[in-house]
Amino acid sequence: MIRTSRSLFGDLDVQVEADAPIGVSSWFCTGGTADFLIRPNTIDALAELIRRCRQVDTPLRIMGEGANLLVDDDGVPGIVVRLDQEPFKAIETNVDGNLELVRVGAGADLSRTLMTLSRTGLAGLEPLMGVPASIGGAIRMNAGGAFGEIGDAVHAVACLDAQGELQVYPADELRFEYRRTNIVDPVVLWAAFKVEPTDPMALRTRIKEIAAYKKRTQPLAEKSAGCMFRNPNDPSSGERVSAGKLIDQTGLKGHRLRSAEVSPRHANFITVDRGGKARDAIELGDLVRRRVFDACGIDLQREVVVWGRDGSDPPA
Repeated sequence: MIRTSRSLFGDLDVQVEADAPIGVSSWFCTGGTADFLIRPNTIDALAELIRRCRQVDTPLRIMGEGANLLVDDDGVPGIVVRLDQEPFKAIETNVDGNLELVRVGAGADLSRTLMTLSRTGLAGLEPLMGVPASIGGAIRMNAGGAFGEIGDAVHAVACLDAQGELQVYPADELRFEYRRTNIVDPVVLWAAFKVEPTDPMALRTRIKEIAAYKKRTQPLAEKSAGCMFRNPNDPSSGERVSAGKLIDQTGLKGHRLRSAEVSPRHANFITVDRGGKARDAIELGDLVRRRVFDACGIDLQREVVVWGRDGSDPPA
């Protein structure tokens, strides 16, 4: 059993919550606790925490908005970090005197950021309207949808590596692929984005159009974390196909397993009833994977990250 000592953070400038209910803070609104939830007040405190955890092999996870996360009911060991203090949420325009660059902290909310930029007539992130994420989480998984991906707008990304040292990567050193990047450092610290001055009213109209599309096609009012699975490549054609369509073809749309359900509106969304269990959603996801594999030989891969007490995804 992993035991986490308070000596790792007792003298650091951080806020600490023991046995923290992180599962209910996720968009699924269900799941277990973290041994310790740490909110660093400074970048230096975060860097030192990373170094200490690495030295004693203590698990350290970063929790953003919890929008792409399912925490198993047994919770997770070690330390979970939230970058929700001001040093990690700043939005800086005119970076290095360049009107076309904006630097945003990893802890900033993606939707709030693009709305802030839109009010000043800065376009570039509006294709991500309706994508629930922190900036850091969105960078890590190259968040996006039908209108574009966050990697399209990236100028540079700063990270803290496993030694707690600052690393800054220009766009030409980064590889943004479908729902993944080549970033291996444990913490994204900030991202600089390419933006374009434009008419604020026209930009707001575009944002409203994208938001309306999301509202029509996705169960936004339910307890879920967006798409459960990545859209896979068809083994025969090599073309990317809709995971939701594959699930729908198995007849699982609307299928229920205790408190979890495959959304009747969008088959790639799994929702959980208020007061339901994370394990129900995990097991329903496993059922979906088996059915799709049996039907067409495609092994769906989770887009939603699952945290478990053993430090890894529960087996599918």
